Amino acid sequence: MPELPEVETTLRGIAPHALGKSVRAVVVRHPRLRWPVPKQLASELPGQTVRGLVRRSKYLLFEFDRGTLIAHLGMSGSLRVTDAGEVPGKFDHVDIVFENGTCLRLRDPRRFGAILWTHDPARHPLLTHLGPEPLGEDFTGAYLFERTRKRKRAIRDFLLDGRSVAGIGNIYANEALFAAGIRPTRAAGRLTRADCTRLAQALRATLKRAIRAGGTTLRDFRGGDDRPGYFQQRLKVYGRAGEPCQACHTSVRAVRLGQRSAFFCPRCQS
Repeated sequence: MPELPEVETTLRGIAPHALGKSVRAVVVRHPRLRWPVPKQLASELPGQTVRGLVRRSKYLLFEFDRGTLIAHLGMSGSLRVTDAGEVPGKFDHVDIVFENGTCLRLRDPRRFGAILWTHDPARHPLLTHLGPEPLGEDFTGAYLFERTRKRKRAIRDFLLDGRSVAGIGNIYANEALFAAGIRPTRAAGRLTRADCTRLAQALRATLKRAIRAGGTTLRDFRGGDDRPGYFQQRLKVYGRAGEPCQACHTSVRAVRLGQRSAFFCPRCQS
């Protein structure tokens, strides 16, 4: 699933092609995505201009003259820049065509993605309960320490909860916990202030490195500029169960937390 770095990479790839551009047409080939594509988009968007483009957690928010389009890439979706005349493929479900002929095309084989429309994104149910952005000023060690008190939940699962912090996926939670020397199974409430400060710094650094690398290509992710991500080549523990730790050569272990695997080095993390 595209996580925060992949969505940020997509944003940076498509922003130069979308910002300030006026929409000529919206083409919806398959309206049944995770939620139905709003019927009014085809009549609402033409003539409007993209005034802003931001990421909130794993969502892309296109700020138009009279509303905001919310895009989510689902499990295996991508939003790519192409020419409006390019023949769409089997999984190309929605096109936003600009006046200059450039097209933003949503490709989503599993149809778990979403294209939605709102006049009040601050109150949209998908966005209103999200925690702070891990790269924002509000996400600090002090915040982590305060939110984790008396929490028995494993710290990895705490990080994956969007109400605690927005957009951290399993890959990056595992990698940041390794960098901070904290086992993913440790109860969140047992982290000390020093642990929380170290973890907040590790999360920020891990996400920034992943964004610079263009995200992680585990299956078929490609950014908005159609380039693959390369952070997979830098993973220290995620997906490396049984392989030697790159720091101490102890075998990396995997455990099941909830419905997802967590990876850690038993020597480097406590």
